[in-house]
Amino acid sequence: MSEKLPGGPRASHVAAREAGRVHWMELFFDLVFVVFVGQLAHGIHGNPGFSEFGTFVLLFFPAWWAWVNIVSVINLLPGLSARALGAAMLAAMAAAGIMAAAAPGAFGDRAWAFSLGNAAMRVILLLLWLYQHRQKSPETPWRIWVYNGGTAVLWFVAAFMPLHIAVILWAFSIAIEVGMVTIGGRLWADRAAADVNIEHASERLGLFVVIVLGESIFTIVSEVSADWDPGAGLAGALGFLVVSFLGWAFFQYGTGTVSAGLERLQSRADFAGILQTTLFLPFLLVLGVTSIAAGIATAIPAPYEPLPLGAGISLGVGLALFYATNALVSLRYGQALKLVAPWSLPAVAVSLALIPLSSVMPAAAALGVAAALLLSLTTYSEIKHRRR
Repeated sequence: MSEKLPGGPRASHVAAREAGRVHWMELFFDLVFVVFVGQLAHGIHGNPGFSEFGTFVLLFFPAWWAWVNIVSVINLLPGLSARALGAAMLAAMAAAGIMAAAAPGAFGDRAWAFSLGNAAMRVILLLLWLYQHRQKSPETPWRIWVYNGGTAVLWFVAAFMPLHIAVILWAFSIAIEVGMVTIGGRLWADRAAADVNIEHASERLGLFVVIVLGESIFTIVSEVSADWDPGAGLAGALGFLVVSFLGWAFFQYGTGTVSAGLERLQSRADFAGILQTTLFLPFLLVLGVTSIAAGIATAIPAPYEPLPLGAGISLGVGLALFYATNALVSLRYGQALKLVAPWSLPAVAVSLALIPLSSVMPAAAALGVAAALLLSLTTYSEIKHRRR
């Protein structure tokens, strides 16, 4: 038995991975997003304002959206050969690498490169989605041609337009894709939900969170190395505790909840719920973790001074986003509000209180409060887990 590779010659069919497992080439592809996250996070170090935060969010979402689209189509192609998967991942890495390199100047002299990187990503997705469609349906794939073909044209045209027009084309392209995914999920919910491989989706999301947390640790170590003194070491240690507790919360309690929750959503054909908890809400969680790391990075060089307002917002809002997102996901999975509210509401409230507190107390003390909050929530979760 053989298969025709997307855009390539025929080759002997050897499935690259088991249906529910992540392939090494997928992890290799994720490495480019370590660079992307790092590039964008530098923009909110120090004392960012509305412009810096807005740029960070507006450029982060295209990167996230490209990643979830690649993950989604690969999820639906468990029988893809090792060569085809490898070629697709390397091509996507190249496109994402262009996007990452252009990101610092995406709203300036590198807008053309950012546009071309996104256009290339959509051409790769177009080939993969067309290949997946050919395996499943004899119908004309007009939706795929609009979804990635049409938007690839928009991104390509944007590369040759003035910045203000290019940004409009970027937003229009992403709005088309998000709208088509949302509407399609409602119209064909039963079929779409049944096709999703829950094991692969949950493992893929968990591995991406590993990468984002790893980038946070890298940032902390780099800042301590650059400011080698006891104060930087203290702030770095407290920052390390904050990120470690975030990882503990997600991987000790969150990953099991993801698999079980997605299975419940799939069992009742709630494809909208699957989309919300794998495509949209995790974006807020990743945004939060990256913001927390930026606040920690600002605290390390000046641990005995209050944090600038922008850094305090990064830290406080980042923590609030992390816990609010986990609460929303838990509720969407079907957990009762009375079980979610006792930990989520205090966590979000204390996180937001860090914003004014960090402007009047030493930065190291603010990190200490954050670490104490996370320790309290971890202890609460451990006690609840042991009682169950």
